Amino acid sequence: MIIGMALTPYQQQLHDRVVAATEVVPPPAPWRPVRGGLIPVGGLTGIGFAVHPETGHDLVLTVSSTGHGLFDAVTGEKLERDYDPEEDPDGPDLSCPGIGPVADVRIPVAGLWGGGLHTDAAGGWGVEVISPEWPHHRVLLTSGPWTGEHGQAWHHVFHVCWSEFRAAGFSPTGRTLAVATSSDLTLWTRH
Repeated sequence: MIIGMALTPYQQQLHDRVVAATEVVPPPAPWRPVRGGLIPVGGLTGIGFAVHPETGHDLVLTVSSTGHGLFDAVTGEKLERDYDPEEDPDGPDLSCPGIGPVADVRIPVAGLWGGGLHTDAAGGWGVEVISPEWPHHRVLLTSGPWTGEHGQAWHHVFHVCWSEFRAAGFSPTGRTLAVATSSDLTLWTRH
């Protein structure tokens, strides 16, 4: 017998408001989509972040069934591709070697194996992933308290329903928001 699983009235009201917000809306300023938003990456299993040593841009390492890729998170440009990486994420930090301009850095990866991305960023931004219709996932970007309205204090920015969810969150710098699924990578930047 499960005891204490009922939602409080506040929790029920919050749940009902979030479930009712089925419309996906773009994130507010200063966020903007990178390269139209969606970058196809078939067989994607995880992502991690690094910073370009010369430009200072956030970089996204993608780990997939066909190798590793490195993308500039401001422009969406693919900077490097390794079809036969020496290792996939491993160890207690689930990291793997970087490629291209960050080849000398181990990059923690979040996704199919576990791990996680940052859920908070400077300026009061937060990201939540909910699954009211599991196995579908909703990614919510928050900029204020949950008492605010959809499209004002929180935004349903992504709905995962055609692929498997892998990870969502901010880069360590807080300048990039990423959502990874088994088929693609979606990025927003405020760089």
